[in-house]
Amino acid sequence: MDKKLGFGCMRLPMKDDKVDYEEFSKMIDYYIEQGFNYFDTAHGYLDGKSEIALRECLTKRYPRDEYILTNKLTKSFFSKEEDIRPFFEEQLKICNVEYFDYYLMHAQDADIYEKFKECNAYNVARQLKKEGKIKHFGISFHDKAEVLDKILIENPDIEIVQIQFNYIDYKSPSVQGERVYEVARKHNKPIIIMEPVKGGALVNLPEKAKKIFDNLGENKSYASYAIRFAASQEGVVSVLSGMSNLEQIKDNISYMREFKPLEKREYEAINKVTEILDKLGGIPCTGCRYCIPECPKKISIPDLFSCYNAKVQFNDWNSSYYYDIHTKSGNKASECLKCGKCEGVCPQHIEIRKHLEEVAKTFEK
Repeated sequence: MDKKLGFGCMRLPMKDDKVDYEEFSKMIDYYIEQGFNYFDTAHGYLDGKSEIALRECLTKRYPRDEYILTNKLTKSFFSKEEDIRPFFEEQLKICNVEYFDYYLMHAQDADIYEKFKECNAYNVARQLKKEGKIKHFGISFHDKAEVLDKILIENPDIEIVQIQFNYIDYKSPSVQGERVYEVARKHNKPIIIMEPVKGGALVNLPEKAKKIFDNLGENKSYASYAIRFAASQEGVVSVLSGMSNLEQIKDNISYMREFKPLEKREYEAINKVTEILDKLGGIPCTGCRYCIPECPKKISIPDLFSCYNAKVQFNDWNSSYYYDIHTKSGNKASECLKCGKCEGVCPQHIEIRKHLEEVAKTFEK
């Protein structure tokens, strides 16, 4: 990882519910031409389409030594130790590679970590590393700082830690961005950042917040401040950006090609923007979409939460229109069965059932 901008492949260019291979290939070509090489995926991203797209647009088109590829072991794809190796081998096959540079125990929290221990998953990963099928093994993490501390104490050979970190979650009592970061630093682990723009929330800012950045007179995108905030922290080796078109990748590379840490006045602007955003309320959903496959009613939870946030945070008159679009074939917030399966996989630990009630009250009068 020579440069700090990583290509997160959870939000790719789409056309008619399929990955737009032409656009994705152009993005990859530009990214690699500019000296970047780190790609991050998981089997569940885009319902399996992410791995396939990387095969078609990256691994079939470039020599293996020209890119770094990270994949993950996700809890929903194994129920016992014997399931792990066949699943891993299938991932290699789908991605058209003989090894992964990094293989992460995915979305670790207190409960998921216990399942991984019961299934001996960490030791399977260690064995795969011995066989050369994994170059480095680590974790991606979504929980409180003390849980990360426990995992790293019990597994001191973890080589890298991927955490959610951005300026709005920095002091968040639920995400604990600062405290989780400090634990990773205490254990001297290299850090990969995910959700630096919080699913786009730190790009689609209210006008009052935009003016704070605009007044700096730097003519930089709002994403640039969020990504550079993450990249400016000590120990951070890569910041993943979920880029979904060529314009986004060109913008990100424009300030990450020759990366410069934030200046004092930029930090001051971020603090002011954070104060504005903290007062807006809303649901802290990042749009990862892990919840949708778990929902028996297939409610498009992140999309409905996005409509709700647009309504309560920005008073967006269009939000009701988009709510109707997302619920055209049913699957309204009021149809929630209260089963709680969605909450079991939510990396943000959102009280989804409670918030769906709020969404229904807002849009289904």
